[in-house]
Amino acid sequence: MISYEVEKNLSLADFIYLLNDSGLGKRRPMHDQELLNRMLVNSNLVIVAREGLEVLGVLRALTDFSYRTFIADLAVVSKRQGEGIGRGMLQFARTLAPDARLILFSAENALGFYQKLGFHLHERCYQLKVGEKLC
Repeated sequence: MISYEVEKNLSLADFIYLLNDSGLGKRRPMHDQELLNRMLVNSNLVIVAREGLEVLGVLRALTDFSYRTFIADLAVVSKRQGEGIGRGMLQFARTLAPDARLILFSAENALGFYQKLGFHLHERCYQLKVGEKLC
């Protein structure tokens, strides 16, 4: 049986494994373990999916638990993708902050997954990348 829980002490090694095995590592700074560690420890919501002692997935987010939950990572090990584990972590996040809007950037190949779950494309998202000048 798969359990979903808030995780305060996910190891960096488990986080790196989940990012790499899920395919999400292709879009993350995997060459910089110090940065990955800061990403993990400075997130105020980390949810893991477990079956027994095995970690199957991670959801990493920043939230105020009332108005917005910004999901930074949603990763499920490759051999278990398609089983509803990602959906389960999103549902669990929603129970922790039922009034908060869930917001995320989708990987190109995950658009269908999020649309199937009822997410809507937002046309007013902006970004300023590292090194780009604020005018």
